[in-house]
Amino acid sequence: MARRLMHVVSLAALLLVQGIAGLGQETAPPPVAAAVRIGAGDLIQVSVYGSGDLSGSFRVDEKGEITLPLLGPVQVAGETAEEAGTAIAKRYVGADILKARPALVTVSIAEYATQGIVVNGEVQRPGVYPALGVRMLNEVMVAAGGVTPQASSQVVILRREDPTHAVKVTYDPTAATPVIPRVQLFPGDTVMVPNAGGVYVLGRVGKPGLYLLEERRTLTVEKVLALAGGIGGAANSKHSHIVRTLADGRKEDIVFDSANILKGKSADIALKDGDILYVPVSTSKVIMQQAIADAISMGTMILTFRLTYY
Repeated sequence: MARRLMHVVSLAALLLVQGIAGLGQETAPPPVAAAVRIGAGDLIQVSVYGSGDLSGSFRVDEKGEITLPLLGPVQVAGETAEEAGTAIAKRYVGADILKARPALVTVSIAEYATQGIVVNGEVQRPGVYPALGVRMLNEVMVAAGGVTPQASSQVVILRREDPTHAVKVTYDPTAATPVIPRVQLFPGDTVMVPNAGGVYVLGRVGKPGLYLLEERRTLTVEKVLALAGGIGGAANSKHSHIVRTLADGRKEDIVFDSANILKGKSADIALKDGDILYVPVSTSKVIMQQAIADAISMGTMILTFRLTYY
């Protein structure tokens, strides 16, 4: 009997521990709205119950004050709308302008000057976006019109409270519908979408143009030539060039054999932002190709002449 009782107690304890562990693994609670505090330049709406003459819209000056009817300057910067409403009601009661019992003052922030979310960089519509309620990175990016084709695969968030420690969020900007991780933004945050950087490919290649670098991988000569459709005809691949701008502004010319890299006979070369890869034309090959073309053309003319006159 005692052994059975111990077994029941042990089983109950095990179920209790599992229940507690299960609670710990539940989905994290939804994000909460950050307390938006009034700042200089903000436009706030003050509503005094039962007294329209004391109500109105007021712009916060550089000192963080608003000037209220019959009350004069009142410091509101750094307070939430609720805190400001309570403080204004106390000031009116203390000045015997309102009675304590019915005194009710509500404050709302009609326009943000410094408390919004700044979005800049490689987005379609840079600007300042309101921070009311819970704002997530993905919805703010949508409001900014999404990223440009030159956008990096990283979004950098600078927090107003801790500007020295940037938050970096990685996503795939090349996707048809880019999926941006759910990251909450707060008033005063700055969202920066950097330029991805790129490499220019010129000369005798299939598709000359600008090819973007990616944060998650290294772009090399082999990869970029593959993207550019390979080396074209009459190319002087043995004297391909990478023109690179150094930190001090000087230009470095790196000469290499691009065909050997594609064949695996030479080591691949990592490219950097701003590099210019140039595959020149081979004059001798062009002359030879032109000679062959002229010979074919001449042969066609002779054949046509013979068929016509003989």
